[in-house]
Amino acid sequence: MNVHKIAVIAGDGIGPEVINEGVKVLKEVAAIAGDFSFQFTYFPWGCEYYLEHGKMLPDDGLEQLMKFDAVYLGAVGYPGVPDHISLRELLLKIRKGFDQYVNVRPVKLLQGAPCPLKDVTRDQIDMVVIRENSEGEYSGAGDWLFKGKPEEVVLQTGVFSRKGTERIIRYAYELARKTGRTLTSISKANALNYSMVFWDQVFEEIGQEYSEVETNSYLVDAASMYFVKQPERFQIVVTSNLFGDIITDLGAAIAGGMGLAAGANLNPERIYPSMFEPIHGSAPDIAHQGIANPLAAIWSASQILDFFGHEVWGAKVLDVIEQAMVDKKMLTPDMGGAASTEEVGDEVVKILSALQTNQV
Repeated sequence: MNVHKIAVIAGDGIGPEVINEGVKVLKEVAAIAGDFSFQFTYFPWGCEYYLEHGKMLPDDGLEQLMKFDAVYLGAVGYPGVPDHISLRELLLKIRKGFDQYVNVRPVKLLQGAPCPLKDVTRDQIDMVVIRENSEGEYSGAGDWLFKGKPEEVVLQTGVFSRKGTERIIRYAYELARKTGRTLTSISKANALNYSMVFWDQVFEEIGQEYSEVETNSYLVDAASMYFVKQPERFQIVVTSNLFGDIITDLGAAIAGGMGLAAGANLNPERIYPSMFEPIHGSAPDIAHQGIANPLAAIWSASQILDFFGHEVWGAKVLDVIEQAMVDKKMLTPDMGGAASTEEVGDEVVKILSALQTNQV
């Protein structure tokens, strides 16, 4: 039997609550499938760890994680710890240390999910955003000069290497070719006259190798408008670190909200572990109340199944999420229900089990 070893960093706030339900679903899938299993190892890293130890994870944290096939992350962030500390000292440290240069964010309107857009059908919101995840505007390069003086100057430098830009754009082209879908590049070359002009140039260069892929290129402000007015324009999207961060939250908003937003941080060569996470944040204001929506964490579990080659099971988990939202028996308050986090996870497991029983 194939055993998939997963490091679990449940994190802060609602992180442990939602991750528990994702783990529950993965265990149920493995039990039903019978030919693979998961081995979960928990690490108590995050903001509470920082407040006690002065660091978000131990010095050998990445070395410890190297022993695993994947990382399942809950959420990071808590009052008392600055956001730039919690982000850079754990999440970005793992992304960069493990060269997880591909961020995959599905933006798909599932059946039963609430949508704030008027007269939009499910098939109009069905895209995958491929975000560069290792450099760009989040490289941390720059300087802070003459602090506290009238001539104070802050420099924030975006770093776009040919290697980094080529590999993310090529990954997107490959996905578009494999799936037979269109590919749209989002940039801002009219204002960012170095980085985004370079990005557009590389997009065109690599596109010459993929003549069968239909392409589009939009400025990020226009793309944001089209996300709302004409989301059907987008199928596969590739963009930089900063723009990807922003437009995927917009995508989450039109596809049911942050409670349904999942993301994968991939090292495609599998030299290092990849990391999977719901991206809704730690929501400390509702932590420990048992009302957090676990569906994004369960969607992340679906991505984990896809990553390990169990795409059929990954698709089944998405189907079950849809069924739970259509039935409306067990939904958390953010989706108009009165169920607890645990009850929603139990409902997903129940539907999974019944689905399998009906197929036997």
